[in-house]
Amino acid sequence: MASHADHVVAVVFADAALIIALSALFAQVARRCRQPVVIGEILAGLALGPSLLGLLPGDLPRTLFPPDTRPSLNILSQLGLVLFMFVVGYDHDLGDVRRRGGLTVALTAASILVPFGSGIGVGVVLHPWHRSVDGKAVDLLPFALFLGTAMSITALPVLARILTERRMAGDAVGKMALTCAVIGDAIGWCTLAVVVAVVHASGPWGFLRMVGELAGLVAALAIVVAPLARVLAQRAAARADPRSVGPALLTFAVVGLLLCSWATAEIGLHPVFGAFAFGTALPRSSLGRLAPDLGANIERFGAILLPVFFVAAGLSVDLGAVDGRGLLEILLIVVVAFAAKIIGAGGAAALFGLGRRGATTFAVLMNTRGLTEIVMAQIGLDMGVLDQTTFTALVVMALLTTAATSPLLDRLGIPVPPVTPIPATRSPLDATAAPAPSGEARRLPRNPAR
Repeated sequence: MASHADHVVAVVFADAALIIALSALFAQVARRCRQPVVIGEILAGLALGPSLLGLLPGDLPRTLFPPDTRPSLNILSQLGLVLFMFVVGYDHDLGDVRRRGGLTVALTAASILVPFGSGIGVGVVLHPWHRSVDGKAVDLLPFALFLGTAMSITALPVLARILTERRMAGDAVGKMALTCAVIGDAIGWCTLAVVVAVVHASGPWGFLRMVGELAGLVAALAIVVAPLARVLAQRAAARADPRSVGPALLTFAVVGLLLCSWATAEIGLHPVFGAFAFGTALPRSSLGRLAPDLGANIERFGAILLPVFFVAAGLSVDLGAVDGRGLLEILLIVVVAFAAKIIGAGGAAALFGLGRRGATTFAVLMNTRGLTEIVMAQIGLDMGVLDQTTFTALVVMALLTTAATSPLLDRLGIPVPPVTPIPATRSPLDATAAPAPSGEARRLPRNPAR
């Protein structure tokens, strides 16, 4: 008979197989419904949790995912998450941001500040209901800042996928939305890092220490790691067998993102910050010529493990346990999230001359949240800033705002054109490339971005 440790390993493997298979099934359903893959994966996570499976007799979520296996599943989910966040950082085209100038800054500011302020207002309204989580006091400042950050972000990977599918990556509105999402993503993660530091720091000096250590890590990445990666890439290209360059750079990237994830975790922040920072620091222009598949290969590996994260999140969501006050909270967060992005992004776009249709399209695109929102919500839950009700509200908001994007674009007359998918060799976030020539089907990513 197997030992307890061997039994735990066996159950974790079986759980992982179940999660990956069910997520793939739900992803196919999402594609048929013309929705991003992340919608199917979120629903798969909810289905395996108390919201659906828990309604059946026998406490099936606890039976399938026993408490002693959940730490191991959490490690798998965190590994998938840091791999994904590296790809998000690696595919931030900051050079394109610099080329677009003042209009981009103005639209990004409106797309962020209006939702951020609205989220803070919602936090002030809801805080009396959430003064403590699991017996631990929650101050108004981190709670309000967290909701403001969660309201303000746009999911760059999902947006890039939608733009590619609808052949919008080359038009003015699509380029502007993607560039604003790049800036907004970076600002959102920086803001969240500050919020996490506020929560975890032991007084002002502790906060300054965490911010200083994070600034030191970022400076080391920019001053040491990025130039070193560029030099190593040049030497590898000159001396090594071309067939060995790609695997060597892949090893370098994985080791680096894991070490940076460890560093930010030791600082007191979440590991995703390190993975994101390392991906942003790498010189994509240099590495991309030698290893064009670098981001895509890491994304494919992470995509296998990422569904485990959705199930871990789904186990914390129990829609059946939401009472009347919880429903009001969900409704408030969803309505404010929709309205703030539409007013902020759409209003600014209209003022800068994009026209009614262009401004509405821009606002709909910027309202896409996807996985990014759930990652932020999970961090808030893990920190003890959010309780189960607020976490559930943010998950529902992410699901609805993402699912609404495709139908709204259809109503605006921007359908998905018929294409024949061709295996891609680039990362799925490379939606900033020039549009395909007339009559040529745009190449779609093999692995849909989330």
